[in-house]
Amino acid sequence: MADPITIGAAVGWGVSAVGWLVSPIISRILNKGFAHLDFNTSEKLSILDIQVLQLQRVMEVVDESTYRVRLEPLLNKLKSALYEAEDILDRVEYQSLKRQIQDAKSDSSKMDLLRKNLRSAMPSSPLKDEESGLSKFQLEKSLKKIESAISDACKVLEQMNLPSVINENGRRAVATISRGAVTTAGPPLRVIGRDQERDKITALLHEKEHHCEANTISGTCYSVIGIHGIAGSGKSTLAQCVYDYEKKYKQDRMEGHFDIVMWIHVSQKFDLDSIFRDMFEGATGEECPKFNSRNALEEKLEDKLRGKQILLVLDDVWYNIRNSGCREELQKLTYPLHVGKAGSRILVTTQTEAALVALGAIKERCIPISNLDDEVFLEMFMHYALRDARVGDHDRRILEMIGEDIAKKLKRSPLAARTVGSRLHDNPNVEFWRSEKDRDLLNETMGALWWSYQYLDEHVRRCFAYCSIFPRGHRLKRDELVKLWVAEGFIKTSKPEEEMEDVAKNYFNELLSASFLQLGGKQKVFGHEVDYFTIHDLLCDLAEEVAGTDCFRIEKGCTREVPQDVRYLFVGTYNREMLNKKMSGLQKLRTLIIGNMVQIKSCEVFASMFTILTGLPKLRVLSLCVIGGGHCRFSFPDSIGQLKHLRYFAFVVPVVIKLTLPAAFTKLYHMQVVDFGHCTSLAFSSGEDMMNLINLRCVISMAGLDFPNVGRLTWLQMLPIFTVRKKQGYELHQLKHLHKLQAKLQIHGLENVQSKDEALEVNLACKEKLTELVLQWDNGSCSSPEVQAAVLEGLCPSKYLERLHIRWYNGMTLPNWMMGKHMGGPKNLQELRLVGWSQRGLAPDLGAFVHLHSLYLFSCSWEALPGNMEHLTSLKKLEIYDCMNMRSLGALPKSLEEFTVVSCNHKFMRSCITTDESNWQKIEHIPKKTFEIWKAHGSNKPFC
Repeated sequence: MADPITIGAAVGWGVSAVGWLVSPIISRILNKGFAHLDFNTSEKLSILDIQVLQLQRVMEVVDESTYRVRLEPLLNKLKSALYEAEDILDRVEYQSLKRQIQDAKSDSSKMDLLRKNLRSAMPSSPLKDEESGLSKFQLEKSLKKIESAISDACKVLEQMNLPSVINENGRRAVATISRGAVTTAGPPLRVIGRDQERDKITALLHEKEHHCEANTISGTCYSVIGIHGIAGSGKSTLAQCVYDYEKKYKQDRMEGHFDIVMWIHVSQKFDLDSIFRDMFEGATGEECPKFNSRNALEEKLEDKLRGKQILLVLDDVWYNIRNSGCREELQKLTYPLHVGKAGSRILVTTQTEAALVALGAIKERCIPISNLDDEVFLEMFMHYALRDARVGDHDRRILEMIGEDIAKKLKRSPLAARTVGSRLHDNPNVEFWRSEKDRDLLNETMGALWWSYQYLDEHVRRCFAYCSIFPRGHRLKRDELVKLWVAEGFIKTSKPEEEMEDVAKNYFNELLSASFLQLGGKQKVFGHEVDYFTIHDLLCDLAEEVAGTDCFRIEKGCTREVPQDVRYLFVGTYNREMLNKKMSGLQKLRTLIIGNMVQIKSCEVFASMFTILTGLPKLRVLSLCVIGGGHCRFSFPDSIGQLKHLRYFAFVVPVVIKLTLPAAFTKLYHMQVVDFGHCTSLAFSSGEDMMNLINLRCVISMAGLDFPNVGRLTWLQMLPIFTVRKKQGYELHQLKHLHKLQAKLQIHGLENVQSKDEALEVNLACKEKLTELVLQWDNGSCSSPEVQAAVLEGLCPSKYLERLHIRWYNGMTLPNWMMGKHMGGPKNLQELRLVGWSQRGLAPDLGAFVHLHSLYLFSCSWEALPGNMEHLTSLKKLEIYDCMNMRSLGALPKSLEEFTVVSCNHKFMRSCITTDESNWQKIEHIPKKTFEIWKAHGSNKPFC
């Protein structure tokens, strides 16, 4: 059982203090700062690291003590000094970048080398005032503030006489979970609101062997089914319900699906000998004798399990994804089951999906426990609070009304429903319930979540705390969060081959696996469906506690004053006057995200808004969505160049708004992400200098980057459109060194490419992170079919490509990589769109794309589909638009589920809808068929 003082501290000021104290910010800043001041870094850090670890322990226990009064100002001073030092170092990096860019401008080879080797712009030698443009004294003074605050806080620590908290791995010790093991004795629990999950688990337990062979580890007789979710979400109760059903079924009929049914509580730190003894007793119903060794115990246990069909429930399994030995230790739990009968099952409850994977579960058998809606949660709470309570009708009605109010405070936590409800059940008195209603009732639940939070890596915790900036229920997108975390400086890696975005995605996956983030559903972004994620209300509470005053939201009806030391701010309701008033004095602000649409009707309003924004010089992230009054053109003021820390700039506009970026924009050397939404008109006052943005990683816009030498931005990962021109700086080879490109790339103007060698130079096959590629010639271009065929042959994409669009291609043949006659080319293409192909006769043979899921044909001249279509056995969707020569479908695969024909020639369309016609017979088996004729030929065509 954990120290009760620690539990009490877990939900208050201590959470907030530890939240930022354990983040990697301290060691990173001190390391950088001391190095550039030419101090003895290793000696200073070795002392300070120990002091910081001791301070973490202080934060966990002083929340309710008199020491908090003395520590709080010291820790606020420390936090302020850390942020100040980080800002100074950021300015040093900016000045260093500026100097290196200016020096390299006269020599393009030096500029290319700078871009190639860029990982940190900090000079390797000790800092010189004339290099940085800043005073070395400023940095030294700031670092001394940090040392002083740590030292003063540690003096308080000495008076507290606390034990050491460094464990054998050198990491901060994490408290073990406080709740006791779930017992399987006593009457079966009533499980409310979990019918769907219960039925799914039961079906998986009873699945026939030939259905689940693919779901078992090779060579084992069992498969693993898992329930995962946040602490207190009801995982163990659900598992117990299933366990009780299997146990009762076996007892009532003296037989059942399983010969042996066992329940084992594992917990965070487990002893294998004890667990094997529990298994022995669960399998035999007898007390386990004493053995001289584990091997002897394991052999005896295997004797009892041999040839039996077994159900083993492993409750409350913990898994440390960063501990390489943890997977092996977990897998030892299952060793005795290898002697069982085929069809045995292991049912696991855990907070992390990673634990289930470590034990051998496949994703389809990892079941996330869902959130309860308010009505079901109230039913659950009242079941615990008023079941079989003997009270009069009048009092019962009052208790039910009070119970509704109490339930609202419990944030739909099943653990809170059970613990609080049971306490109320012991005293069904109106006055007692009224007094309980006014208390903080979530302490135990928050304590459990706090332990789960402590189990996360320090870097991951800071990323989670940052999520508190967003409103509750906000739809979080993975890629957006990843870019924000990188821009905020939360992601650091010392490995040159490791991308920060990849590290951030791993952090995201860790939060998702541990249920700190939950899959909410799908929504369309730029025409594509993407997953969105949400955070449970209780975890929102925890994130807000951890973030403290660093994060703040201004939402509708908000009356609280914005803290002057706020760093990350979300504005849910935009009002220019309010914004001007609230922004005044927020000189420490690093992030401003305006959540709702900002209406800008005139250039004066636009300039006025930017006057406010550029008064926040430490901004790293600025994000807002704009709507204008009609067709507007806005030019950003030169003052945007004052935002020297800016890394993430989202100014999302609709198609009708035109934007001009000033020359000052090219001085934002830290810039990583620019997002202009649906903007199709983006002008650059100084396009030649855009190559100064050597940190630029992502450009989101419907417009292309219309400036020369884009190939020098070698950190680019997302490039919306690249248009080839017969002009220096716009050649196809500009894409050659953009090895980091990912997601979607559109290459237009291919009529300006004259040879296969030019196309090969781009080396698309090595750009393995590209998942979608658009290759487009100009409709009606005069380039010869032979040249186009050679160019397409040279543009062989990566084998990992998933979606391919080829527009207005006039070549007479398909490239070898599309016909399976080439070692390269996409091996798992899911979607193919062919637009404006002018060949007559049969459509090209697509037999190489055996995994193709969707095929779209737009304005193509073919008279028939290819003769090998029936071999595309993965094809689900076929759509044909505006193909006026089409006559015959050919043989179609049985796998087709959707078939669409729009505005093709009338004879062909009529043959597709007339019974007994040959084309109808070929599509008769398809469940969903759509036929449509556009009112005016060529109008309202779908985007392709």
